[in-house]
Amino acid sequence: MASDSSDDDRPLAGTNGYKSAPKISPSADRKMDKLASRARPAPPNVSIRNGPVKEDAMDIDSTPNGGPKRKARSSLGQAVNYKDESESDDGAPLAKRQKSKHKQEDSDSDDEPIARKKNGAKLPPSIKDTAMVDSSDDDQPLGTKIAQRKAAIEKSAAKKKPAPKKVIKEESDDEPLAKPKKRQSNGVSAAKKTNGVKKEESDSDAPIAKKIKKETPAKGKAKAAAAPAKKGRLVKEESVANSAADEEEEEEEYRWWDAPKKEDDSIKWTTLEHNGVLFPPAYESLPKNVKLIYNGIPVDLHIDAEEVATFFGSMLHSTQNVENPTFQKNFFKDFKDILKQTGGAKDKDGKPVDIKEFAKLDFTKIFEHYKGLSDAKKARPAAEKKAEKAERDKFEAPFMYCKWDGRKEKVGNFRVEPPGLFRGRGEHPKTGTVKKRVMPEQVTINIGKEAKVPDPPAGHKWKAVQHDNKATWLAMWQENVNGNYKYVMLAANSTVKGQADFKKFEKARELKKHIEKIRADYTAELKSEVMADRQRATAMYLIDKFALRAGNEKDTENEAETVGCCSLKFEHVTLREPNTVIFDFLGKDSIRFYNEFTVERQVFKNLKLFKKPPKADGDDIFDRLTTSQLNKHLSSYMAGLTAKVFRTYNASYTMSTLLQSLPVENITMAEKIKLYNDCNREVAVLCNHKRTVGAAHEAQMEKLGDRIKGLKYQKWRTKMMMLDLDPKLKKKKGAEYFALDEDITQEWLLEHQKFLVEEQTTKITKKFEKDNEKRAADGEPPLPEKELKERLKVATELEAKYKKENKTKKVEAEGKGPTVEKLEAAVSKFDDRIKTLELQCADREGNKEVALGTSKINYIDPRLTVVFAKKFNVPIEKFFSKTLRDKFKWAIESVGDDDTWEF
Repeated sequence: MASDSSDDDRPLAGTNGYKSAPKISPSADRKMDKLASRARPAPPNVSIRNGPVKEDAMDIDSTPNGGPKRKARSSLGQAVNYKDESESDDGAPLAKRQKSKHKQEDSDSDDEPIARKKNGAKLPPSIKDTAMVDSSDDDQPLGTKIAQRKAAIEKSAAKKKPAPKKVIKEESDDEPLAKPKKRQSNGVSAAKKTNGVKKEESDSDAPIAKKIKKETPAKGKAKAAAAPAKKGRLVKEESVANSAADEEEEEEEYRWWDAPKKEDDSIKWTTLEHNGVLFPPAYESLPKNVKLIYNGIPVDLHIDAEEVATFFGSMLHSTQNVENPTFQKNFFKDFKDILKQTGGAKDKDGKPVDIKEFAKLDFTKIFEHYKGLSDAKKARPAAEKKAEKAERDKFEAPFMYCKWDGRKEKVGNFRVEPPGLFRGRGEHPKTGTVKKRVMPEQVTINIGKEAKVPDPPAGHKWKAVQHDNKATWLAMWQENVNGNYKYVMLAANSTVKGQADFKKFEKARELKKHIEKIRADYTAELKSEVMADRQRATAMYLIDKFALRAGNEKDTENEAETVGCCSLKFEHVTLREPNTVIFDFLGKDSIRFYNEFTVERQVFKNLKLFKKPPKADGDDIFDRLTTSQLNKHLSSYMAGLTAKVFRTYNASYTMSTLLQSLPVENITMAEKIKLYNDCNREVAVLCNHKRTVGAAHEAQMEKLGDRIKGLKYQKWRTKMMMLDLDPKLKKKKGAEYFALDEDITQEWLLEHQKFLVEEQTTKITKKFEKDNEKRAADGEPPLPEKELKERLKVATELEAKYKKENKTKKVEAEGKGPTVEKLEAAVSKFDDRIKTLELQCADREGNKEVALGTSKINYIDPRLTVVFAKKFNVPIEKFFSKTLRDKFKWAIESVGDDDTWEF
């Protein structure tokens, strides 16, 4: 940027000097002549503009970014450089402009911006870099130089012809000169803001408009320095720059894992704003021709009773539930209560129908109605589905986010659960009970004192509004089935949830420091003469060694009969000499825990003692121990230590040990992923994360097997193409090399070829339909049917090709310029793909009764997975879905590129 001695003629910041070829106006011409006539050599240490200057005041100890010390020169005798636009390098990358400093001397002349001159302040490097002032050290008088430069500009302007008008995109002050990069200069970190606190930084990569705004202390003089003719544009551009900066700050990531730890973390928020909860839509009554049938008679129901009937009728496909006697019993009980409250059922003549037996109820019409709606919804065009989703997202948008301490945080479950039938897990005694519709009068809102309380639905009011900043929930209500409280919380990827996960895994890591003492103590207490201490020590041994859950006291009348270590009953433990213990009980979620463990002899003796008569079935094994007593004892070793922490510790420690022992070299990506899953599986088995084999498992495995066979068939065809090109290969490579795989029978081959032809036909047809949908959206006529027939010729030709191959037992080479070398490379790729699928097949078979997700998400420190991905060069996407990558962003970012992190 050429700097002029006159403030009025100085170009705008960020405009590369002049916007077009320099043109001298009459007023500027007179002004320059006046300047030339006034120019006189100034005495030493005198500033042309500001008068006497003290050398000490102009000494610069160091540059703001810690650069080398230097002394500022006087501007006396330095010429002003009126650079032409073509000569200006303001638009060049920052690195390029910094190199130009080797060719130019630094200048502190009086012609520099006022912001740099006031009181001899230190010169920000960003301003210095952008003010391209000619700093020749010759002694030519200023007036002479001005006159010479004027003449040169006039001569240059006279030679130039008027250029045709073009629409040129003006360079905005908001655009950085060079793409910002994270870098370090002279020991000072690159610009960034961490945890809401600005760090001292170099802003040489910042946009010019921001630099000048940030670094100009003399605001009044700085405004005077701007050209009056451009004032309106400057204000507009500054406004855009400021709004962009505000938006950038608003969307800036809050890296809480780098923030200083709070002394008191009981206060969860200072300010909280949100829009409440989203209630499910009102029930839509059934069409007149769809009725519940009782004993062959269609009955009319009150709309509330009809809604409950649809709960059961719409899920007839879920035989696991609707055929469950407990489910039927609980539903029918609640249904009869609703009928009693709403006036009962009536036939078409309005006569009461007494519904007494569940077996006489027929929900078929209701089921068919809802199935029809579901099928029609699935069959809609993609454009219609997309439009509906966009509309739904727009409606839900106000509820999806909240303002938590000024930050935008995503809300997890902002929707109130719709009414329906409670299913429960396992053999829950209340399965089939009606879950009633939640009304606003049941909902308590938690929000900041200064925030606007969200409006409840019209005609309703909230149960209560509170301002509890020690709670992390936004709304709460009590459901009717089990009397449990439901909470609206932040999403899994929120700051609050991330901090909770971080604390959980850090607490497990902290246990490493105390585990040896804890184990030594409970081993000694296994022989304690105090029965309560001996029971506690035995329970700690089982929890530590076999990752048993502690178990909590339950209301067995309303909850499924599930137990943990402290609540084991006499019948759950079987002893076999000399030291084998067999556990068989229902654990969490009613999943059966069956395992045989070899234990220390003293533990075996203790369990034998705890089962000693007169104890019998139904009696507690640990009759002198509760979970709360156990956790209180554990907290004496470490603050916050509970039995649950042992499961997290053992899972993460086991995973860490397994990962460290894995081979690193000469394995494929698929093998690396399988190795990780094998380790994860061991942890899942340790934690008893089992699942029942899905009904679709066998079908999925069969489909995967067909895919493997299909690849083997394609590999065989490729080899046959090699023979087509060079028949001598059969002798060179042997007949076995070209033989069809044993798994592929002739019957399967014909069926597969038929499938490939049908697949090609379907693919072409769908593409044709999609093209027509796009044309309809663009207002163009649809493609004619003959176009589809023309496209389908490809499938017809493929079918003919397969018939010919089956008859001649030969396969003609395909593709452009096929060669044996290319086909051999294709065979190698098929081998890789087959191996990958076979590994996946083995992996799925191993996982059919094991749930890997629970251990990976809740028990294994996610930083271990990140370290594995870094060490083995596997994309983290292979282990964490998008949702999990958001949830565990703290783990991914905190580990970074360090593959040596240990649990």
